[in-house]
Amino acid sequence: MSSSWNVGALRLATVASCYLSTQMSSFPSKLNLKLQRLSVSNLEKGSGPISSPPTNPPSLVSWRSWPSKHEPKTSLSAAGLVNEVEEEGRDDQPVEISQFDFKGYMAVKGRAVNAALDKAVPLRDPETIHESMRYSLLAPGKRVRPMLCIAACELVGGKQETAMPSACALEMIHTMSLIHDDLPCMDDDDLRRGVPTNHKVFGEDVAVLAGDALLSFAFQHIATATEGVSPDRLLRVIAELAKAIGSEGLVAGQVVDMASSGMSDVSLEHLEYIHVHKTAVLLEAAVVIGAIVGGGSDEEVEKLRKFARCIGLLFQVVDDILDVTKSSLELGKTAGKDLLADKTTYPKLLGLEKSRQFAEELNMEAKKQLAGFDLNRALPLISLADYIAYRQN
Repeated sequence: MSSSWNVGALRLATVASCYLSTQMSSFPSKLNLKLQRLSVSNLEKGSGPISSPPTNPPSLVSWRSWPSKHEPKTSLSAAGLVNEVEEEGRDDQPVEISQFDFKGYMAVKGRAVNAALDKAVPLRDPETIHESMRYSLLAPGKRVRPMLCIAACELVGGKQETAMPSACALEMIHTMSLIHDDLPCMDDDDLRRGVPTNHKVFGEDVAVLAGDALLSFAFQHIATATEGVSPDRLLRVIAELAKAIGSEGLVAGQVVDMASSGMSDVSLEHLEYIHVHKTAVLLEAAVVIGAIVGGGSDEEVEKLRKFARCIGLLFQVVDDILDVTKSSLELGKTAGKDLLADKTTYPKLLGLEKSRQFAEELNMEAKKQLAGFDLNRALPLISLADYIAYRQN
């Protein structure tokens, strides 16, 4: 690594630290502080304090501190980071920073992922099940999880082709979760990614089986299609993914979410538990798996895990905000569904403004974790964090 990159990484660390020192209270590495209680507006009740949080099981322990005593300022965007680093470097040796075309990056990576998914799950006998799998898997989507996986792999020095099987597997599992989540016995939704949900087209029986098939094939694809990765790292990948989607991960979040519908005394800790497990855990797995297959050190993997935990929860906070501020046409799925189902969301518990402030702080904390990496290689993840924070659907 050249001295200019070392200087860039050091200044990135300094810039991120300066931003965060004025905006956040201490954010311990183990992220297990208890929540402070807030008194905020409620979307449905107008105004009034949050009810006292009920006693939660020991497992419902928060891994971050909210709120900070400072109001968040402007988000630390990719452009902002570059400008700050360049400004800091004017009195010293120049810092070489390439211009980053995020839209172009998304387009190129998106096409690569879509082509790989199409190749991985071809139409074959029995046709009905493969049609159903492909219908949801290849529907227009953001491909955030595959892109995070690839970006993390490339950040630690790996190549896109090394991460692609894992990236595709993550999208298969994400698609499975959407198919099952939309079923009448779960969220009972009719629209997903701008098209009718899988069970509306193929029936509930086939939709369940299509999700099952995508789940099992995801692991097969990692095991058989990954090249240039040592067996011990491949084993770590499979273990990471299995834990993320099992009874301690995605399934746990879904079960607690279903059990919480209609509850009037859901605490912030309880809500966070749901979304850390139901949504954030797969985003975390995407980044961690990318770092593992890319050859990242244990230290790099753990730094990226912390980054991913922040953007994972950020994704859900933004999702909750969009659910009450956008239309079904804009979202490509049914808007206001959580409100109608009387589910607790961040805007319902905190109010819109506090939810937006929380999203800003999560975005800032995520970027802090990238301070020790090469700046140019980190730009895709910095931009992806902003994309998650400011997306409109």
